Amino acid sequence: MKQLVGWLSGLALTLTPVVALAEGATSYSRGNAVGYFTAIAAVLIFGIHDVFHKRWLTWTSAIVIPIVLYLNLPAQ
Repeated sequence: MKQLVGWLSGLALTLTPVVALAEGATSYSRGNAVGYFTAIAAVLIFGIHDVFHKRWLTWTSAIVIPIVLYLNLPAQ
């Protein structure tokens, strides 16, 4: 079960930029992608806190995850 959850989480994280870029076919707005990525970052940070209950890990993920997701945004 853990492998399934890990695989699905990896798949979702991999496909997230695709979902954000899919709006480019009609009218892409970087603001929409930022909204998606902000929600994803919040869920990931809460999940890390909920699973590990380590303050240092939560703070580290709260810094690293938004930066990594922001860097994944396409330039436009």
